[in-house]
Formats: sequence, structure tokens, C-alpha cells
Amino acid sequence: MTTALRRIVFLGILVAIWEVTSRLSDLPDFMFPSFTQVMSTLISGLISGQILTAIGASLSRLLIGFTIASILGLVLGYLIWRYKIVEDTLGFLVTALQSIPSIVWFPLAIIWFGLNDFAILFIVTLGATWTMIVNATSGFKNVPVLYQRVAKSLGSSGLHFLRTVILPASVPQLISGLRIAWAFSWRALMAGELLGASVGLGQLLEAGRALGQMDLVISVMIIIGVIGTIMDNVLFLRLERSVERKWGIRA
Repeated sequence: MTTALRRIVFLGILVAIWEVTSRLSDLPDFMFPSFTQVMSTLISGLISGQILTAIGASLSRLLIGFTIASILGLVLGYLIWRYKIVEDTLGFLVTALQSIPSIVWFPLAIIWFGLNDFAILFIVTLGATWTMIVNATSGFKNVPVLYQRVAKSLGSSGLHFLRTVILPASVPQLISGLRIAWAFSWRALMAGELLGASVGLGQLLEAGRALGQMDLVISVMIIIGVIGTIMDNVLFLRLERSVERKWGIRA
């Protein structure tokens, strides 16, 4: 049995248990909707455009915040690796800030930016930036010393040394950092939209809660899980494996 078939059978069993349990349960449908009811709500939301609009709004915020976080992470990670004084100061601070959940920044974001998209973008960016800085710094530090010595002995320095030696050799770890940063920014986005968005998947979750529509809540949860799985397995995992094959880490 292939991996894909095992997963399909496993999900099929879970769905069957869910459907039977819901129908036999004494709980009302709005508290414990069946699988078929959730699918009906999901399909209706897709056809009406309600869910597609929310997906578009959430992904646009996510892409902007993730892009900013990735650039900041690479630049600051490079500075921490390159300069001892930056490592002793900013590096120490990043380690401390990484332990603070991004949603904790939301009250400050509301005070600074108001209850709008900027506040959500702020916490999405913070959610991924610290992780990206730590992974970029680690990636640069793990570049084999032999590569660096050989390149320098051949006259490589400055931007040429960074472009042809440091960045290529640290790519596998940078991609792992991007993968983790994406997961953190995705979680931060949902938390931010739950509290302050006018449109988006998080706002749909909040609307479902307020209206007591658990079928809508579970529909959005399924969408969030599907998007997260697609991004992780289709984009980042394939990219990571491709780079590992190119670098001879994977056969």
C-alpha cells in the first residue's frame, strides 16, 4: 500500500467515525455538526465566494508579512554572523524575543497602528522574523571553514565571497528556516484576524463562533489545514529536497 493510499484510508476512517458519532450523539447539530453538514457549508461558501474572498485576503496579508520577515531575517542574520558586537547585543535580544508569542504584541500593535491591516501585518511579520533570524544566523555559521579558506585563498572577498560561498552553502538551512517561519507567520495571521480583521479566514472563524455555526468554524479549519499542508508539502518540502539533492545531502 502506498503512502498516499494509507493516508486516504486513514482519513476515510476518521470521516466515517465523525459522521456516525455526530448522528448518534444527543448534541444539537450547531454544536457537533456532521461531516456532510460541514462539507455542505464548505461547498456553499466556495460557490458563493465568501470563503474564496477570505482566503485571498488572508494569503495577501501572509505573503506581505512573510516577505518582510524573510528579508529582515536574512539581513539581520548576516549582521549577527558577521559582526561580534551585533551578535553580543542584537543576537542576545533576538533569543529573548523569540520566546514571546507574536499575539502578545497585538495590544501594542493596536495602540501604534489602530485596529486595521497594519496591526495584523505587524504581528505576522514579528511571528516569522525572529525564527528567520535565528535560522539564517545558524546557516551562515555552519558554512564549512574549509570552503571559506579556499575561497579567500583564491582571492574571493566582500560581496563576491557572500554571493558565491556563504549564501549557496547555507541555502539548505535557510530553506528550513523559511519553512518554519511560514508556519509561525500562518499561526500569527489567524490569531490576528480572529481579533481584528474585517475580512479573512480568521474573521470567518470569529463570525462562526458569534453565530454559533460550528459547521462554518470547522469548514474554515479544514481550509486552513489544507492550505498549510499544500504550502509545506508542495512548496517548501519539495524545494528543500531539491536543494539537498543538488548539494549531495539526499540521494
